[in-house]
Amino acid sequence: MTLPALNVCPCGGASTAMKGKGVVLALADCCGRFIEQGQLPPDALYLMRSRYTAFVLENEAYLLRTWQAAFRPSSLAFEAGAKWLGLEIKDFVQTGVKEGHQTAEVEFVARVRVAGKANRLHERSLFVCEEGQWQYTTAVNMAS
Repeated sequence: MTLPALNVCPCGGASTAMKGKGVVLALADCCGRFIEQGQLPPDALYLMRSRYTAFVLENEAYLLRTWQAAFRPSSLAFEAGAKWLGLEIKDFVQTGVKEGHQTAEVEFVARVRVAGKANRLHERSLFVCEEGQWQYTTAVNMAS
């Protein structure tokens, strides 16, 4: 899959040096590094952002590849006509080590419009790092 030439990455990620100065990164310079170029996200926060972008792009292969095998579904179905409106990271915590692997949690709110109706997905996603690769495991839906 070739990434579209977007001026702004859907995750809204800003470069570390320019954060807070209104400068955002193009898809190829932000999540595209992980989705298209195969770089490994350095932590669960980068993985969360790139997974959001993969949902926007309907990139099933990336989403399944970054899902821990024990929890990975066999396939994904994308909502027809869904328009993703934005991602807000509420919290990011390195939670420690479990069974010899680093763990982390990312709380976020993702907004999406389906069939003209706006929806909010507010959850705390759980991640584990196995053999140097961060993977999504499960999530807890948060009451908003």
